[in-house]
Amino acid sequence: MDKNLIDNLLIRDAVENWAVWRDAGDWQRFRTVWHDDGVMMATWFQGSADDFIRVSKEGWDRGVSILHFLGGTSIDLAGARAIAQTKMTISQRAVVDDVPCDIVCTGRFYDFFVKTDDGWKVLLRQPIYEKDRIDSTVPGVAPVLDPEILGRFPEGYRHLAYAQTKIGYTVKRNMPGLKGPEVEALYTKGRAWLAGGPIGR
Repeated sequence: MDKNLIDNLLIRDAVENWAVWRDAGDWQRFRTVWHDDGVMMATWFQGSADDFIRVSKEGWDRGVSILHFLGGTSIDLAGARAIAQTKMTISQRAVVDDVPCDIVCTGRFYDFFVKTDDGWKVLLRQPIYEKDRIDSTVPGVAPVLDPEILGRFPEGYRHLAYAQTKIGYTVKRNMPGLKGPEVEALYTKGRAWLAGGPIGR
């Protein structure tokens, strides 16, 4: 089988395992998809893979419900380095202003992969947040959102950020979206990584 095809399949396997093991709370296997120096960038957390697993477990134990669904993947390979972009949806259930709600955010996982002796590992995961929405799970009852809080965040994830702010998280305000300088800077960083440059932080 073609080497590039094998690498593509192995990277896709890691992307899928990330979502399944994270959402199932299979933390021991979840750690295996990460590089030792892996970093996660999310709306509510930015830091090492180990710290991400720790705070995810803490949230799991408190009943925080965040699920991930995956779509297609596009992978750019350069030797032992790769950039994988995977269509995804983040689904979070939370009580927002006293109303149980589902918040759905659609975007892409933008992953910096490196090939090690143990296979392809995620060195950096930076989601791209493209659009989102919030829906009450109680028929006929809708939350009344505070426009000031909603307006603090970019269009691509403002409802997700609103819900996460309301349950106590400090949400990063300049994550990349479908367009704009943040996502263009991410693409530039990805191209530099594939060309052999440092990943930076």
